[in-house]
Amino acid sequence: MSDVKWMIKAREFVNCNCAYGCPCQFNALPTYGSCQAVVGMEIERGHHGDTKLDGLRFAGIFRWPGAIHEGKGEAAVVVDHRATEPQRGALLRILTGQDTEPGATIFQVFSTTFEKVHDPIFAAIDFEVDVNARTGRLKVLGVTDGHGEPITNPVTGAEHRVRIDIPHGFEYSLAEAGRGWSKASGPIRFELADSHSHFADIHLSQSGVVH
Repeated sequence: MSDVKWMIKAREFVNCNCAYGCPCQFNALPTYGSCQAVVGMEIERGHHGDTKLDGLRFAGIFRWPGAIHEGKGEAAVVVDHRATEPQRGALLRILTGQDTEPGATIFQVFSTTFEKVHDPIFAAIDFEVDVNARTGRLKVLGVTDGHGEPITNPVTGAEHRVRIDIPHGFEYSLAEAGRGWSKASGPIRFELADSHSHFADIHLSQSGVVH
């Protein structure tokens, strides 16, 4: 690991193919045996060394044939087209698990599970998330289009609120659970319908989650 220090404080919207709650959060196997996920994040504040990352967005499309820890995964990363060359390089180093202590962040952990990583995409990212309202939207033209919303009570239709609390997590400490729909159209293709989503404020550094 290099000596570069980095930090990002961001909001995220994640939609995967598992049942509400996502077994991964409990060290259980995926609901349907494999994992597919779309992730969007917007950085409120951040830096990589002297390179500021405030206001930038990024997205990821991921697929594994089995449980994530079994590897053989595939990934495609989208970086905000507004990023400068230094910012692009900085974000790609963070997102590919570089300049990070082993096992410290979701980026570093996931990086060890991929056998195929597509060339990075630089594009406009339409992204909105309200963590408390449990709503989110992520769209990258030609790559992915999806949204998330609260889980509803099947009898009354009222919004149902559930939180996932992971004190020693490598992605977040607390997330709001919801439901989501996404279509990934390239370079990785799949569709998710009425499956697990979560919405979270995250604060990560090269050493892990900042509390």
